[in-house]
Amino acid sequence: MYQRKKDSFRRVFSLLLCALTVLLLAVPAAASADETDGQPLTVGVPVNRCPLFYLDEDSGEIQGIGVELMRNVAEKAGYTATFRVIQEETLKQALDADTYDVIMPFGSAITSASGQQSIVTENLMQTPFAFVTRENSTLPPMDRLRVGMLRSLGGAIETLHQLFPGMEIMEYDTMAESVKALRRGEVDALLHNSYIWSYVLQKPSYQDLAVQPSKVFSMDFRVGTLDTPKGRSIVQRLNEGVAALDDIQRQAIILDYTSRRLYRYDISDYLYQYGLVLLLGVLLFVALIVIAVQQIRDLRREQEEKLRQMMDHDPLTGVLSMNGFRKRVEELLHEHPEAPYLLFYSNIRDFKFINDSLGRAAGDELLRFWAQRAMDTLSDKEAMGRIAADHFVTLRYSGGEEQICRDERNVVEPVNQFFLRQGKENRVQICSGVYVLTPEDFKNIDVDRMLDMALVAEKRALESRQSSFEFYNPEQWDRGKRIANIVNYLPAALDSGDIQVWYQPQVNYNTGRVIGAEALCRWDHSKLGWLQPAGFIATLEEAGLIYDLDRFVWERVCQDLHRWNEQGQRKTVSVNVSRDDIREERDIPEVFHHLIETYSLTADQLHIEITESAYAENPELLISTTQQLQALGFQVEMDDFGSGYSSLHMLKEVPVNRIKLDLHFLTSSGDPEKSRIIVSAMIQMVNELGLELIAEGVETTEQADFLQSKGGGEMQGYLFYKPMPVNEFEKVDGFFHIEPSAK
Repeated sequence: MYQRKKDSFRRVFSLLLCALTVLLLAVPAAASADETDGQPLTVGVPVNRCPLFYLDEDSGEIQGIGVELMRNVAEKAGYTATFRVIQEETLKQALDADTYDVIMPFGSAITSASGQQSIVTENLMQTPFAFVTRENSTLPPMDRLRVGMLRSLGGAIETLHQLFPGMEIMEYDTMAESVKALRRGEVDALLHNSYIWSYVLQKPSYQDLAVQPSKVFSMDFRVGTLDTPKGRSIVQRLNEGVAALDDIQRQAIILDYTSRRLYRYDISDYLYQYGLVLLLGVLLFVALIVIAVQQIRDLRREQEEKLRQMMDHDPLTGVLSMNGFRKRVEELLHEHPEAPYLLFYSNIRDFKFINDSLGRAAGDELLRFWAQRAMDTLSDKEAMGRIAADHFVTLRYSGGEEQICRDERNVVEPVNQFFLRQGKENRVQICSGVYVLTPEDFKNIDVDRMLDMALVAEKRALESRQSSFEFYNPEQWDRGKRIANIVNYLPAALDSGDIQVWYQPQVNYNTGRVIGAEALCRWDHSKLGWLQPAGFIATLEEAGLIYDLDRFVWERVCQDLHRWNEQGQRKTVSVNVSRDDIREERDIPEVFHHLIETYSLTADQLHIEITESAYAENPELLISTTQQLQALGFQVEMDDFGSGYSSLHMLKEVPVNRIKLDLHFLTSSGDPEKSRIIVSAMIQMVNELGLELIAEGVETTEQADFLQSKGGGEMQGYLFYKPMPVNEFEKVDGFFHIEPSAK
């Protein structure tokens, strides 16, 4: 029995010994496994880039596409990733912190804030970047684009600078600041990751923003750390995880987060989306109160009558309002289709001065007096209305000179002396435009059209300062419509391509070579048809819009020159500068310098033509401008020399390079021999001054031979080439050809 107990004890002891041995052997193995599997890895990430990285409001955990991808990569690399919010302002600063093992996201390796090099993993995914603009906005060219970006996107900003050196990039701390800048027009577009745009643009108040359809570029999405032995070891292991990451799994993660509606409304969003409903509710409540107060039927009728009176009558003078006058004129013309009516459009010259000097009350008193005196002379078949301020309109029977004298005596003269009779030294002058109604006006009644015609005449009276009234001139009306069609359509024509830049080649008659071209423009107007420059240049100068057209031509010429340079065809083009372009507030030399810098041109490829009349009008500014252009390497030409504005004194004062001789003397009427003598003298004078010369308007071989015999070999004109579209100009070879009919 004792022996059996002893054997049992031995067996138990053996089992315990075996178990202890196994346990001791397992501990190192487990320790070894802990060293390679599930090793902790602290990952620093920003949390303001939803859906790439963000803090979940419910759990408080860091989530997003980048988190999910990194967690999978780390697991496959034998790490257990722990994510921590980056507290530093930039990723460069975060690289220097000991808080994190690795940082993300990086597009490529960068230098830390302290100047240390970094190392990055293989790409986890591609993140496309796209522009966001106001809806229906058109982006300017990339080299002129002003882009807003978040300051935290340092890597993307550096990449963009490398891709588009001419682009202007402005940095902002928050998305809200950048959106405000876009709406204020400080930038043309905002640039960010397309995945982030899918989240940001869910904000209701950003409904006026739209993603441009084409992406700008894509950036890699990598993990980075300092380039140290430890850092290289981590990156090497993470690269194994990246290589093991399945593309289907990667796309599933991206799709999962981009398809979620992660954006959560705050109070401002609810106010923005439902504010109109709340406002309508308040207005409805107020309306119910008003309706309840206004239950008495008589009071309601009284209010309606007052409203009608306010719509049809002027509260200050008691005459008809514009609306009431229009209706009354239509009634009278229907009732009296044979009446000889006149339509007057009248106002007081310098009425604003009266208000400023004597006070608004005095001005109102004058208007009431004028209206009362005029109404006293009208019958029930006539009407008077006040459009605004001191502008009155009157429909009158045509009573001939007797009526004009009566009106002058009973209305005009008392109004003129209104303040004089009060002992004030202010004489009033009424200016009127008169339109005589035609039979067509009674058939197709258009009161606004008739008023427009009377207004044209009234403006003539204001401008002339010699007469208190003018009758409408149909020719001036047609001219006014043409000016409006040109001025109002210019912006749309520049955008649509209706205005085209044409080129007229310039030749050397001695060598037979094409030496350059002059840039001209043609306008295919939607209403007026094809317009020559003479048909719209003067109009745009009068309207102060010629600079807009000239800038368009200069830009297009530089674009063409750049394209030809790329094709190995170096050309020289002369462009026109209007006298209205050269002002002190416009730095014309800097404008041209910027253009050649933008399009990689040399200054000698642009010849600047300034008309001769400009030198005579403002010589000091023109001389300064010319000197600055020449200092930048541009060739400056005096255009239209000899066209009638010649100032020989300017040739001594202004440092031009070339004279462009207008053949006015050879083509106009007069003594042909005297014309030849004058032209010969001009050519000799220009040559002796050491200036270059080119003659424009050459139409016959006789003219060309004469110019050549006098030393003027460079020419331009229909004898050689007419102005032509750019596609035809590009077919012109290096030598000119004269049509047989021109010889």
